[in-house]
Amino acid sequence: MRATIDRIESPLAVMIAQDDETLRFSLPLSFLPAGCREGDIVVIDIELDREATTAARERVSERIDKLIHHG
Repeated sequence: MRATIDRIESPLAVMIAQDDETLRFSLPLSFLPAGCREGDIVVIDIELDREATTAARERVSERIDKLIHHG
């Protein structure tokens, strides 16, 4: 997704999606490349980390099992 930095309200950057200008959202400035300014266009890529998700689910499942059986 491409988004324009509409304005900076430290510590956040208010973004407008290029594909749908009604979609506005804020991101911490620390998420953006150094030197970004109002009016710059950035590419935002979100991906699923399946390995981390599986590991987290296993940890939670183990904790629940311990509570049920050793509670």
